[in-house]
Amino acid sequence: MANTYPQIDLSRGTGPQGHRARMRNRVLTNGANSLADYELLEMLLFLGIPRKDTKPLAKGLISHFGSLIEVFRAPTQSLRAAGLNDDTIRALRLPGVAAERLATAEFHTRPVLGNWEQLLAYLDAAMTGAINGQFRLLYLDNRNRLLADEAAPEQTEQTSTNRQIAIRALALHATALIGFHVRPGKAAKTFSQDARLLDFAMRPLSVTLHDVMIVGEGPPVSLRQEHLL
Repeated sequence: MANTYPQIDLSRGTGPQGHRARMRNRVLTNGANSLADYELLEMLLFLGIPRKDTKPLAKGLISHFGSLIEVFRAPTQSLRAAGLNDDTIRALRLPGVAAERLATAEFHTRPVLGNWEQLLAYLDAAMTGAINGQFRLLYLDNRNRLLADEAAPEQTEQTSTNRQIAIRALALHATALIGFHVRPGKAAKTFSQDARLLDFAMRPLSVTLHDVMIVGEGPPVSLRQEHLL
């Protein structure tokens, strides 16, 4: 006769699996708003760390980076240096992507970025969940309608980065670009040379670099308005 075993109720356990089950039940019963910041981070860490108590790590990350938002915004290298594996880092990128898409939902019907006010409104929404230190590009058509908003390719040399940007611009049939640095922690003038090289690389393709911006650290700064481009 086959042995039968009672079903184990993990929500009553004392180990990591029991704790995780209780957390999940709490979200289903009371909603995610009932979670403290470290608890929300703890649940996200479940996705990349399947069999370990993640509460100490969640609290440590918030203490190290300063807040839950700054954990989400932290560059990949900083998260790796804090001991996170790539699966966990990918899990921590999900809230930012979801928040950005919610914030920019009204812009997803190819918004027109034809003037300063329209550009600032878009950048304000796009900054939700943006990663610190990232350089992003807005690819535009000949009516300044947004074709794509993407992170610049990460290459070791500026010429290689510009080549990849050019390939992407051609694939999208873009006629103009706007670049923006997300909370880079550096003065605008330090990006002048790279911006000029990008501008020069786009000219043979008849792709106009409208501007390169610094955003997220006080009022947005335009390299073109500052005569740095």
